[in-house]
This record gives sequence, structure tokens and C-alpha cells, in this order.
Amino acid sequence: MFRAAIIGLGKMGLSHQSMVNSHPQLALVSVCDSSGYVLDVLSKYTGVKTYTDYKKMLAEEKLDCVFVATPSRYHAEIVTAAIERNLHVFCEKPFALDPEIGYRLAESAESKKLVNQVGYHYRFVATFNETKRLLDRNVIGELHHVRAEAYGPVVLRPKGATWRSQKSEGGGCLFDYSCHAIDLLNYLVGRPVAVSGTVLNSVFSNDVDDEIYTTFQFSKGLYGQLATNWSDESFRKMSVKMSLWGTNGRINVDRQELQVYVRSLPETGEAGIAAGWNVRYTTELTKPVWFYVRGEEYSAQIDHFVQCIKAGAVAISSFRSASDTSLVAKTMRADADKPRTLVELDGVYGAKDSGKLPEARPPRSLVRSLLDRMRMGQT
Repeated sequence: MFRAAIIGLGKMGLSHQSMVNSHPQLALVSVCDSSGYVLDVLSKYTGVKTYTDYKKMLAEEKLDCVFVATPSRYHAEIVTAAIERNLHVFCEKPFALDPEIGYRLAESAESKKLVNQVGYHYRFVATFNETKRLLDRNVIGELHHVRAEAYGPVVLRPKGATWRSQKSEGGGCLFDYSCHAIDLLNYLVGRPVAVSGTVLNSVFSNDVDDEIYTTFQFSKGLYGQLATNWSDESFRKMSVKMSLWGTNGRINVDRQELQVYVRSLPETGEAGIAAGWNVRYTTELTKPVWFYVRGEEYSAQIDHFVQCIKAGAVAISSFRSASDTSLVAKTMRADADKPRTLVELDGVYGAKDSGKLPEARPPRSLVRSLLDRMRMGQT
């Protein structure tokens, strides 16, 4: 039985509390948060010991591991304190907004052989794991193009400031939505070596981005695209989709369904795969978990963390892999801030280079631009 503590009791922290509290190999001994109301409720109905100062909790409690679910800007100092006390750490995403800090924390945890994991839960979705297995088996041949998409209804109107609306807090679509898709790309095909044409566009937010588009270059002639938008109310909740094209077929995959098209079967064969289209559903691929909250993948990642502690193994979503994701995101932001050259169509037959893009007008979504033009009688 591993003695655990949770720091941060917001939406994800409370979700972790329910799973940690019910895990057969974890004992939740203490929690820490700034909300006295939340702490009073947990103390009254669960009996767990509560703290408002995580340093005091780490100093007083005998712990084996800690779960960190605070806003991102607090991750580095809390994780550092936990590592100094030789604790295994599960930290929510995005791990560290500055990848250099993330890599330093990874080296520190690795040097002490401490299990370190970050909550990129899509690595624990059965359809994406089956996709990785098929790619590792070279079922669709050598990859030449990939596309990652993530959409959802998070910011649908201008509103007051929250951590999601502040760049310094790790808010914005880039670190909230895009990082999930970036992390999946890193997991399935490897980290990009370059990014270009990045667009970070604001739809409703003032300080952060609401929609993001970019092009990735990987090694061996593989290219990819990323499209994310958290101001898309046509989706009931967050939806992540991957499309992968290879020399022997293609894969379309989301949380619910895996579609595989194969031109010809590999010589080694592949059980359950035939030439042409093959469809597998999450219901036949997902393994049962001991406790369900929000989705099996959330419980699965907690259990993975526990099993890694028992076996002394490296987590599949580690500080280092999470820092790779932050590095890609940081590079995308730098790419978006660079001056651009625009090649305009010149009549019908040619093109001309108009030089740098004008900087006076901030980027706006196509929909908002069209609405403005309609109000001004330009359409």
C-alpha cells in the first residue's frame, strides 16, 4: 500500500481524489488546497487530513507519492519539493510551460529513480494504443502524412478572466487543447523536427489563443498538420482525432472508433485485419478498470502510475515526454510570432511576393471577419 497525497482540488484534483481514494494499492492520507470550503467538506465526510500549505504537508506526512493538480505555473516548485523528499510524482498537464524547466525536473527525478508521470490521458485511450501497435507493426507501411485535430466548446463568448484566459497560467487553446494532440503525435510517430506556418488566432479571448493551425515536419520525409479550436460549439465535449497515411493504407482514429484501410496484408499477417477497410470500436478494445470517473483512461493512467512504482518502471507519459510536448508548443508560439511573407495571387496566371504581412490588424477568425463585413454592408 502506497501512501499518497493530492495537491490541488479543482476539477481534475477532485477526480483524482475519487480514483486514488478507491485504488486498492493506494492510501490517500492527506490533501492540500487553498479552498477552506473544499477542505472542510473532505475532512468532514472522508476523514482525510487537510492542509492549506503543501510545504507543511510534505514536511509532516510520511508519503510515498504525490498527485499535483494545481494551475500550471505552480507545477515546477511543487514537483521540485516532492522530488527533494524522494517522492514519486504524478503531475497534471501541461507539465511545465518552459520545457527547459521540465527537462531539468525530468533529469532530477530520473537520477533518483523516481517514477514521474504527467496526465496526458489520451495515451491511455484504447483506440490510440491499438493505433500505436499497428504502426509499430508497420501495417499501413511507411508514413508520409499525419493530421491531428482537437475541437470542443470551452470558450464560446467573451467572458471574465480565469486561469484558462491567461497566458501566464498556461491557459489558452495551445496548452489546453493542442498539447493533447501534440503529445499524441509524439507518442504515435515521434517528435517533430520543425514547425512552420503556425497560426494562433483569438476568437473570443483577449490574452490567449482560441484556435491553432500549424504544419509539422518529422524525420524521413513525414509531414503533418495540426488543427485545434476550443471555441467550436458543434462539439458537445472535447474531441481528438488522428488521421495517418502510409504507403500501404491509412488510419482514422478517435476515442470511439478505429478505422484501418490496408491495401495488402503484411507478410507476417495481422490477426483481425483484412485487405480493405477494417473497423474496431472502443467497446471491444478497452480493458475494464476498477473505478470509473469520466472515462476508463483516467483510471488507467492512475493504475499505470502505481504499477510503475511497484515495478520500478518508466511511465509511458513521463516528465521527459511531457517536456517534449511543451517544447513543440513553445516552438509553435515562436513560429507564430515571426514576421511572415505573403505570396499573393497576381491575376490568374502568376503570383507576386508582397513582403511582410501587415501587423496593424490583429488576427481574427474567418467567421468574425465575415460577420463584420456583413454589418458594414460589404457582402
